[in-house]
Amino acid sequence: MRHPSPVLPRRNRAASIAVTVLAVVLVIFGLPIFAGGIWLITLGGSWYYAFAGAGLLATAYGLFNRTMAAVWLYLLTFVGTVIWAFWEAGFNWWAQVPRLVAPTVILLLVLAAIPALRRLGSPQQRGVLSVAALLGAMAALGGPSGHIAQAQDTAPTPVTPDAPTAPEPAAPEPETPADQTAASEPAGAEPINFAMPEAGADWPAYGGTHHATRYSPLDQITPQNVTELRRVWEFRTGDMPEEDHRYSNQNTPLKIGDQVLICSAMNKVIALDARTGLENWRYDPQVPTDAIPYNATCRGLAYYASPTLAAEEPCAERVIMNTLDARLIAVDTRTGLLCEGFGTGGTVNLEEGIGHTVPGWYAPTSPPTIVRNIAVVHSQVRDGQRRDAPSGVIRGYDAETGEMAWAWDMGRPGETGLPPEGETYTRGTPNVWTIASGDNDLGLVYLPHGVPSVDYWGGMRSDIENEYSTALVALDVETGQVAWHYQTVHYDVWDYDLGSQGTLIDFPTPDGPVPALILPTKLGMFFIFNRETGELLVEVEERPVPQGGVEPERLSPTQPFVVDFPSTLKPDLEERHMWGMTPLDQLWCRIQYRRANYDGIYTPPSADRDWIQYPGYNGGSDWGGVAIDPVRGIMVANYNDTPNFNRLLPREEADGRGAIPIDEPGAENNPDGINPQADTPFAIKVNAGWRVPLTGLLCKEPPYGGIMAIDLATRQVLWDKPFGTARKNGPFGIPSMLPLDIGTPNNAGSVVTASGLIFIAAATDDLIRAMDIETGEVLWQDALPAGGQAGPAMYEVDGVQYLIINAGGHNFMETPIGDYFIAYALP
Repeated sequence: MRHPSPVLPRRNRAASIAVTVLAVVLVIFGLPIFAGGIWLITLGGSWYYAFAGAGLLATAYGLFNRTMAAVWLYLLTFVGTVIWAFWEAGFNWWAQVPRLVAPTVILLLVLAAIPALRRLGSPQQRGVLSVAALLGAMAALGGPSGHIAQAQDTAPTPVTPDAPTAPEPAAPEPETPADQTAASEPAGAEPINFAMPEAGADWPAYGGTHHATRYSPLDQITPQNVTELRRVWEFRTGDMPEEDHRYSNQNTPLKIGDQVLICSAMNKVIALDARTGLENWRYDPQVPTDAIPYNATCRGLAYYASPTLAAEEPCAERVIMNTLDARLIAVDTRTGLLCEGFGTGGTVNLEEGIGHTVPGWYAPTSPPTIVRNIAVVHSQVRDGQRRDAPSGVIRGYDAETGEMAWAWDMGRPGETGLPPEGETYTRGTPNVWTIASGDNDLGLVYLPHGVPSVDYWGGMRSDIENEYSTALVALDVETGQVAWHYQTVHYDVWDYDLGSQGTLIDFPTPDGPVPALILPTKLGMFFIFNRETGELLVEVEERPVPQGGVEPERLSPTQPFVVDFPSTLKPDLEERHMWGMTPLDQLWCRIQYRRANYDGIYTPPSADRDWIQYPGYNGGSDWGGVAIDPVRGIMVANYNDTPNFNRLLPREEADGRGAIPIDEPGAENNPDGINPQADTPFAIKVNAGWRVPLTGLLCKEPPYGGIMAIDLATRQVLWDKPFGTARKNGPFGIPSMLPLDIGTPNNAGSVVTASGLIFIAAATDDLIRAMDIETGEVLWQDALPAGGQAGPAMYEVDGVQYLIINAGGHNFMETPIGDYFIAYALP
């Protein structure tokens, strides 16, 4: 008598367990997708998820019953998913990740279960569920009514205005490198020549010069040989965080003579040999760590060569720096010693006249801008703490003596000195945290202003604050008086502060080149002005914008839009633009989208529920600004394309959540993402980038950043592409290492060279690249040891062209923190 082999029952048991596990997994995913899909339908959203969830549950039922009908049911559900995915997102492969990757994995698992189902199933079970499979397929495909998902418009395209019909003017002339002017002097006095060294062999200012074109006339490194670029030296400042990880150095080095001059995150000034990177000297101002505001950074130094001191005298050449603890310091570039004749022993106290403050609240992070002999000083005031905040006053100091020449306090018009004893500069006014630009010929400094001390509610703002909020202000450096100003956002309650330095060029017009200023914005629009008069050189149209929110009576009914020059502004978000790693988190984002207040750009802040802000406050251009090739007439702009998901918190709720302003005990324990906005009815909760809980991915589909080139003469986009790879990004903060362009958030600017190259880091993939300015093709790249959220510089020594970048990282952008300065050259 033959006995059955024990192998087959064991195999059957293992197969049965595997099929059961797969069925359980489908139930775990199917239930929330089905329930969430029903919820989404009630909110007016896509019907797909309810049917897909039902398909998963029906497939799980078939697997529990060991029937082959489960396979057919899932195959038809998958086919329906593919049809829906391409109908909704087309061939945007990043958009297809949450739509198709997880369903494809499940398909493979279901197909792998076929041998087990054939062994375990019965003909009766297969017959019973065949009809269910057909019905499930009909449901997954939406049935006769065709309700797969919400109706889809045509695929969005970037907003690119038509070119003007005027005849094409000649390309702009190269910027005159030596920007110099004779200051007004008493009759009979010899005029003083204040000169700015040219950008070329040297890199004497944050943006190359105070015109901020970020253009280098050097051409040794070319598109043909850039692949040979190699690291020639690396320097570490030693300035790294111990416990406080809010470090984010964004320093663009200066190069003067044979020295590179840098500053560390905590304001240590260091001079390096430009050839070797060896340290010549350093000056440490001993800034305490409690002075760190949003993050520890020193964006740059301001270089000044005295026209009245002999070259061998102390401090004939100096760098002037703002410190995080609000001091203005002058250091001799030859010795690293303080300039004793500047202020008090080399230092000016910037808290004079500011009034009540605490460490980290009034904290300058950007360099002064020196126009003629005036160092124009301004400061970051930490956002969203309270209405009664330090002033955004702008002050001009004599670059040689440190004496205050004037103060522009918008709340005290006509008064240019210190406030009377017992008073302060007007508190809570808009500040300038970014970098200014300047014109020696005109004697003007151009200051991109932010919003008043409370970003998202304006009920206590004065008329003068509403006039200068989010405005570019041109001041006369001789008097501190306003020459002209222009507001880019009316009654800004979205934190669309002007974060970019204005760039000064000769702008082509039908009537010939005009001395101009290009101002990038967080909305992705570029306002272009005659920099002498403030007259617009582009057409701006006031368009109606959404109304409502918590202060409808104060909102502006219209906002300015540039209509005849390209922008990075994208079409309004739709439900189909939601993203995630799987259908589950994409569904969560779709539900959030449907529940939120959103009427497009300028949707007003609300307290009853979250509102979508798109672009978010990290949209468009930030501290990197733009770069201009004045010979080719090309502007290069990198930009961000991310939303925010915000809600105003009524004061009682904010207090219950522990929202405490910076000047009160316990502020260090403030909940993440909540700014207290004390002294007002509302705090603000901000989900910057609109992140998905747990995975940390963004709710909006990629790209999150791009880079574009614009022909200034024709006002046409030459190319526009996603910028940044996925190599250092992924779910749960795990780097995917995928070398594929996804378009990451990116902050910091570029340098363009006479040879037609763009050098830029900025993105969250920790790469520095060389790109062809004509095509946008990446020709060379190198991996940095930390985030490259700083603008590079270009210089020359002994006939050798060098590229230098600060890899300092950025805490908010979640790139690795570092203290590196790295120089590259050809072999």
